[in-house]
Parts: sequence; structure tokens; C-alpha cells
Amino acid sequence: MNTMFRKMFMLVAFAACAGIANAQLPNEKFGKPSKMEWDFNGWGDAVNADAIILCKTMKVTYQLSDQMFNTNMSDQEISIDNLVDMTNQIDDSNILVKYEIGLRTKILKPDGAKHANIDITYFSDNDKISWYDDLQDLKIRVFTKNEKGKVEKRNVNTDGFVKERVDDHYMVMHVVVPDVQPGSIIEYQYNITSVRPTFLYDWVFQECIPTLRSKCDIEIPAFLQFRMNAPTNKLVKSSVVAGRLSYDNNRSDLKKGKTCITNHYFIVGDYIRPEDEKVAVFTSQIAMPNVTVPAAMPNGSTHLKVK
Repeated sequence: MNTMFRKMFMLVAFAACAGIANAQLPNEKFGKPSKMEWDFNGWGDAVNADAIILCKTMKVTYQLSDQMFNTNMSDQEISIDNLVDMTNQIDDSNILVKYEIGLRTKILKPDGAKHANIDITYFSDNDKISWYDDLQDLKIRVFTKNEKGKVEKRNVNTDGFVKERVDDHYMVMHVVVPDVQPGSIIEYQYNITSVRPTFLYDWVFQECIPTLRSKCDIEIPAFLQFRMNAPTNKLVKSSVVAGRLSYDNNRSDLKKGKTCITNHYFIVGDYIRPEDEKVAVFTSQIAMPNVTVPAAMPNGSTHLKVK
């Protein structure tokens, strides 16, 4: 009887532990922190941190135009059979890259208030005024709990943030979030529309404070060939699958709803600490010959940096 009781107890305990483990990941949908995120204060020796990144996400998709090729090849479906021919006819002025960025940070100690501030670096050419990546739809929310445990939300005015030129090609926006306190959760969301389809921003999984989850979701038309350097950090997992991207055209003589094949990359890192052995950075480089490579980011810069 005692043996049976012990087995039942161990089974229940195992199920409870498994449930806790499965619950210790944040909600990737922004707008309302989950109960788990309100209760979560770190793991292992990361509980001594001043602040923690709960969730950090980047989704990248391409917006294609029916004029993206220099010949009448745009009246064809983009398939494996004609991929090489179409690659040689690319007009990248009719291809945009869409980035959707999200970051959720929790302040744990008074000294952690400084981690509510971030820097966003983006392309803006100093010589060609019309050639820039458009940073838009920046939203910042601060969530706190009052004495009765009720969640209160405050929207932060983004009009007064300082922009600084890094070099001839890049700007940085310094985002400062005031009046945060231990227990506060800060959410940042913004979009970038890029005019440079042969360039992808790097993604840093390893910040100056512990990161619970960091995720990239990148879907690239297969006629653009990149060399992807996935992080070697054992806490970061990467995979790629074949996908298909739909796009419409504005010509009445062409079929609507055309598609092209894509390479769809997923890179996810969980429970990453600043002191982990290898810095986890996702990078890429266009692999196509005779393609002008846009100016890379300055050395030491990252697109999104938690201060």
C-alpha cells in the first residue's frame, strides 16, 4: 500500500513539475501581461537581476510589387523552375521589408529602472535623403499594480524622444521611459518599413539583463538568397521550412493573388543570461553576386538595445 502511495505521489509531483515548466514561458501576444509574467521573478541565479526581459520578438516579411522584375516575367508564378531567371531580373526598388518588433521588460529592483530605456538604431542615409527605413507606430505601455492588486496601464508619449545620427547611414532613437518602479512591466512595440531588401537587421538574443524568451520569425522570398548565421548558443534553436508568400498586382491583365516560394526561418532562444558562454546573435548576408550590399550597421551597434 505504501509503495502504491509513493508511486501515486511521485506521479502527481512529476505532473505538477511538468505543468510548472510548461507554464514558465511568456505570452507572445502584446497588450496584456499574463499572470505568469506578473509572478515571474527570474530563474536560478538570475533572480538577483535588477530587471528581466520577458519577451522579445521580431517578425520579418517581404512586401512584393508586380513591378519587382524588370521584364514581363511578372506575369508568371514564381516557382522553382523559373527562380534563377527571375533572380537575374530583380528590381529591388519595388520590394519592401516589413519588421514588427516587440519587447516586454519587467523591473525587479529600484536600480532596474534604467533598463526601461532602450535604443533603436535604423537606417537613414545622410546623402540620399529619400533613402531611409521608416520607423513607425511606436507604442509604449507601462503596467503596474496598485495597492489593491488591480493592473493599471499608462501610455507613454513618444513625441519627445531624442534622435541622434550615428554615422552617414544610421540614426538612433533614444527611448526614455519615466516613472517606473519595481514590479512594473513595460511593453514596446514598433514597425519598420525598409527599402533595402538585400539587408536584414541583426537580432541579439543576449542582452545586458536575463532574457526569458527571444524569437525571430523571418520569411524571405526564395529568389533572394541569404547566408544565415544562426547563433551557436545551445539555448537558441533554429529551423527553416519552405513557405509561400502571396501578393497582389495592380494590373488588370494579370491574375490576382500571385504567390512566390519562400524560406521561412524560426530562431528561438529561452532562458538566456548575460553571462552565458557564447553571445547569441543572429546575422545574415546577401549571397547573390553582382548585388550592391547596403551599408552595414556600425561596429558595436545593434538594432534594438536595452540599456
